[in-house]
Amino acid sequence: MSIAKEDTSATEREYSADVLVIGGGPAGAWAAIGAAAKGAKVILVDKGYCGASGATAPSGTAVWCVAPEAEARKVAKASRYAMGGELAEPQWMDRVLEQTWRNLELLAEWGYPFPVDEQGRQRWVSLQGPEYMRLMRKRVKQAGGRILDHSPALELLVDEHGQVSGATGISRQKQQRWSVHAGAVVLATGGVAFLSKALGCNVLTGDGHLMAAEAGAEFSGMEFSNAYGLGPAFASVTKSALYSWATFYHADGREIEGAGSARGRGVIAKTLMNEPVFACIDRADASTRQWMRSAQPNFFLPFQRMGLDPFSDRFPVTLRLEGTVRGTGGLRICNDQCATSVPGLYAAGDAATRELICGAFTGGGSRNAAWALSSGLWAGAGAAEFARDQRGSAMRRLLQTGTVGLRGQGKHAFDPEATIRAVQAEVFPYERNWFRQGERLDASLGRLDPLWQQLRQAAPASPEHLLRAREAVALLATSRWMYRSALARTESRGMHRRDDHPWLDPEQRHRLISGGLDEVWTARETLGPADHSLLPEKAA
Repeated sequence: MSIAKEDTSATEREYSADVLVIGGGPAGAWAAIGAAAKGAKVILVDKGYCGASGATAPSGTAVWCVAPEAEARKVAKASRYAMGGELAEPQWMDRVLEQTWRNLELLAEWGYPFPVDEQGRQRWVSLQGPEYMRLMRKRVKQAGGRILDHSPALELLVDEHGQVSGATGISRQKQQRWSVHAGAVVLATGGVAFLSKALGCNVLTGDGHLMAAEAGAEFSGMEFSNAYGLGPAFASVTKSALYSWATFYHADGREIEGAGSARGRGVIAKTLMNEPVFACIDRADASTRQWMRSAQPNFFLPFQRMGLDPFSDRFPVTLRLEGTVRGTGGLRICNDQCATSVPGLYAAGDAATRELICGAFTGGGSRNAAWALSSGLWAGAGAAEFARDQRGSAMRRLLQTGTVGLRGQGKHAFDPEATIRAVQAEVFPYERNWFRQGERLDASLGRLDPLWQQLRQAAPASPEHLLRAREAVALLATSRWMYRSALARTESRGMHRRDDHPWLDPEQRHRLISGGLDEVWTARETLGPADHSLLPEKAA
């Protein structure tokens, strides 16, 4: 295969594989293992160090794992079905629950140190990121996968028919460009947290979203992308579950009414718009405190550095935007092997929409973690089968798809940091993104859309600024899909809240598909009837 290029670097390294996996978190690792199990030659490229970068690696995460018992799984599916706006699909929930159970069985066989109960039975309810990802890296290599660390991808390669057939990127340690020719590609680049400094999330800048859109891929559920993580104002750890035992206070010591309720996050956001908010995890008993320290040890490290006891001292809190990491929006999934709308391109984990199992709301890592386990394996296997069908094809001329930052006709390069700040100014504020309203969404798009056109006219970024430029472009592109979709959904459903449309509209029980770069578009996708057996009696 040959690649059509504007220039050729003498230091470029070329590779070939059946399947290229972009992203080295849990979804990417499972994709590599799934592809290798089908006999595929696999290369995995990671923006950081596979096993240590991303949202999972530094944290503990719950897993949506339910024993194969019909009633237990029905209860598990029903637990969030209504909260997710009835957009989830029961058959996909069944698939994920079953695959997650099987994958956890594999983890146990591979030696993952699951905790045990008093009867000596393993408890498959959570995973510790460092141990989990260390094991996954080892298993990828044992399966025959080749890992290229510190090698962010910059663009996808397609053939003359638009079929994705590889990618190009840079090796940050070797200071050289690379290209991988592949029969299929799995994007497992994670969600988009807009550089909000949430733990492990600053590598999650939407690179895969941008590359996929440049190749023509579609998105789904991008309006469900305004998740904010609760954490200490002085730390990056956003482990919201532990705040179920917290009381929230004004600066003068008065308790903030409603801040600890089911809708408490909104109360905290509204209060933070005018004054600081303080918390104390003062409702946890001794046994709960012991469990917290063992389950989430990194939660307590910032407090130790500050000389604070979170169980007795009040400390300032904030809400950090985690966007699509804890949201549900992402690349549209078109079949049960997690293929996207572009031939040869598959998506897994937080890079893909999670509406199929979560609808319009996730709330944390549990379902997202199960989705990463399952979708990763399916996408890898699907990509391997697609690549196998391409073997023996005639030599093809591959085309580069990258746009802004990589190519341009202008004379002046744009400032990536200024672009990032401009995007953050639109997506961080609670009054714009948490409490959405039509005029405010329009106003934000009125600034974001012209910014895109300005970057379109810019010169390519210099080699030393290339990665940051692409990150900035990806954040801008994602914010536009997000807000255009939010503007199109004129109701409040799941995590999407509209001040000017505060109620759920039964007529809008549909998916919103989006896409485009210069012109962002949205379209409706019809869903089948809701599953009333998963709804509370009064709702059914």
